[in-house]
Amino acid sequence: MSTITPALVSLDENLGSDKESVLRALSARFAAEGRAGSADDLFVAAWAREEKDATGLPGGIAIPHAKAATVTEASLAFARLTPGVDFGSFDGPSDIVFMIAAPDTAAEEHLAVLSQLARHLMNEDFTDQLRRATTDDEVVAIVREAIGETDAPAQDVAEPAAAPAADGLSILAVTACTTGIAHTYMAADALAKAAGEEGVEFAVETQGSSGFTPFTREQIAAADAVIFAVDVDVRQPERFAGKPVIRRSVKAGIEHPRDIVVAAAQAATDPNAERISGDPAAATAPAQAESWGKRIQRILMTGVSYMIPFVAGGGLLMALGFLFGGADITDNANRFALENALWNLPEGGLTAYLGALSFTIGALSMGFLVPALAGYIGFAIADRPGIAPGFVAGAVAVFMNAGFLGGIVGGVLAGLAAWWLGTLNAPRWLRGLMPVAIIPLLGSIFASGLMLLFLGMPIAALMNLMEGGLTNLAQSGLLPIVGVIVGVMMCTDLGGPINKVAYAFAVAMLGQATAANPEGYYIMAAVMLSGMVPPIAMALSSTVLARSRYSAAERENGMAAWLMGFSFISEGAIPFAAADPLRVLPSVIAGGAVTGFLSMLFLVQSQAPHGGIFVLFAISPIWGALVALFAGVIVSAILVSALKSIGAKQVVEA
Repeated sequence: MSTITPALVSLDENLGSDKESVLRALSARFAAEGRAGSADDLFVAAWAREEKDATGLPGGIAIPHAKAATVTEASLAFARLTPGVDFGSFDGPSDIVFMIAAPDTAAEEHLAVLSQLARHLMNEDFTDQLRRATTDDEVVAIVREAIGETDAPAQDVAEPAAAPAADGLSILAVTACTTGIAHTYMAADALAKAAGEEGVEFAVETQGSSGFTPFTREQIAAADAVIFAVDVDVRQPERFAGKPVIRRSVKAGIEHPRDIVVAAAQAATDPNAERISGDPAAATAPAQAESWGKRIQRILMTGVSYMIPFVAGGGLLMALGFLFGGADITDNANRFALENALWNLPEGGLTAYLGALSFTIGALSMGFLVPALAGYIGFAIADRPGIAPGFVAGAVAVFMNAGFLGGIVGGVLAGLAAWWLGTLNAPRWLRGLMPVAIIPLLGSIFASGLMLLFLGMPIAALMNLMEGGLTNLAQSGLLPIVGVIVGVMMCTDLGGPINKVAYAFAVAMLGQATAANPEGYYIMAAVMLSGMVPPIAMALSSTVLARSRYSAAERENGMAAWLMGFSFISEGAIPFAAADPLRVLPSVIAGGAVTGFLSMLFLVQSQAPHGGIFVLFAISPIWGALVALFAGVIVSAILVSALKSIGAKQVVEA
């Protein structure tokens, strides 16, 4: 089916005096042609996009667009308006209007065609042809030739890959709009043209709905500045860590490209320009193929990273429940929350009721621990199609008491199934259903079926064995040994997979802890306190004990590490470990072991899974927690300061 037909063309007709009327008229044409199920629904989607940002562009052009479930086929409608209608362009009304309608599950090849049209709209010869056309059929022929739907070769479109170099200045740009169909590519072309006129080396990454090809590590390393002309989040912005950045809307990239390129060129030599946060060394590291070990690590880390907000929020709410409702809140929370209200308070009054609500909401949030872990492991493997099968497999792991290990296995199975299904060459009519129906259905059957039939029970038995071993250690008086183990794990890779395994195990145990069986509270306290040691110790060493052994940048990192450490963000020590692993890692591991040992020895309990010193109300005894924490910090700080004095050059104060 052709993307545009004569019935979707309107030449010099009166479609109304404002853009709302024009959008309604063009939406009606889509519906009349069978390209949309409902003209009203399509108009609502197009108008919602229009309200986010006007679609009028310089040169008398407007390109309203929408992705909506009511659209049955990616299509174009064209209107040449006399007189023009205001679509919000800074240079006046628009007389050339293309309305783009795409299904919300549009295939990539359809979106690529639409993006190709958007690029042609930056070509004055193309728009001049449309203004001179005398018939609907002539307009259709011009458009179809431009987007390659005829046997004639498509019109040449300037490829915004690079502009000629001048004076060695190199600028990269990322463009992305909310729908990823039109403005993304028009901004890319406008910026590329402006960069060519300014004589700078230029490359652009269009993050549109039809996918994107990321910059190479070499391109990023050579760049002097970066432009983000976007209306949505840039994907993987940490790649550009340390680079000067100019941030503008995608429409500004179309309307004022030269100003943006000039601003980026100025930022390249401005020491006070905004820079993208992160580790510059990671952004400029040599490109290399991802090993299987790194790939597995990335997949697991993705699952844990997305899981943590569920755990942190839920755990803090449960801790507040204990604070307000007392130790017996676990027995009363559900009854108080379901049977009572503000006008019918339970025994214990308002405080008990608030405690019950906090604990109930927190417990429900904590219930997502394993499903979220599995769901986002599936996401890391297969992108969005892997989320639903992963969540279902995680729920099955909970059902079978397989714990977080079951969640990991289920998430991997779901992700692999979704990935494989996504590689199948499905018929064109089925492709739209694949990511929203077929892959979730078959992926869930495969992963959850394997968990139920074969894997769930052995994994549950392993989890019971681990928990039983912990209980035996506690009853045998060997709990401090567990503290040493988790303390070492928390400090070994500072937020890496070993750290996250210890943390996930502690959170799983916390969810099962009770006043009668508090081992989970002990584990959680040891893990959190040990994880706070590395950044605080490095802050103490770099800003107080051994300032002269650190560079100015490291001392700045040390100032930030104070807050990160007290907030239980182990990653605050990563810059120090990356720069000097042989001195830093043994030091912080030793301190973490001391803290874990003392935390268990003092039987410190934590009813919150995250928060550091900001959740002291959920930790008892507080004195034991503080003694354990600061003992480990002192050990680590003294060790690393001493090691820095052996074989390390003294840094001259800036």
